[in-house]
Amino acid sequence: MTKPMLILVAGPYRSGTGDDPDLMARNLGRLEEAAWPIFRSGHVPVIGEWVALPVLRSAGADGVTHPLAERVLYPTVERLLQHCDAVLRLPGDSTGADQDVAIAEQRGIPVYHRIEEIPGYAEADAA
Repeated sequence: MTKPMLILVAGPYRSGTGDDPDLMARNLGRLEEAAWPIFRSGHVPVIGEWVALPVLRSAGADGVTHPLAERVLYPTVERLLQHCDAVLRLPGDSTGADQDVAIAEQRGIPVYHRIEEIPGYAEADAA
């Protein structure tokens, strides 16, 4: 492997939660489960909410239902994708994650659907 990739982890966050904070936290936990395997494979994981939620809070919003959320959540990921080398699309219905994949495909960024597809995964697993 030549250079570590910045890999966006995309999957359900708000979808199917009814904006319940506990369910969103559970979904974020599922997204974060991919962080170590990506890192162990020699890359850097990033999740849009890791960036967007602090931006939203610093703008004075009290959560994802605040009117500012539409101006922060998806645009943050769209900006992140200008720096990402790949996307890992986790299972589950998610309009946002589907949008992330569409943007990645338009930009020619590889999209993986299983962690095992990520370059370096097999080597890291064997070590």
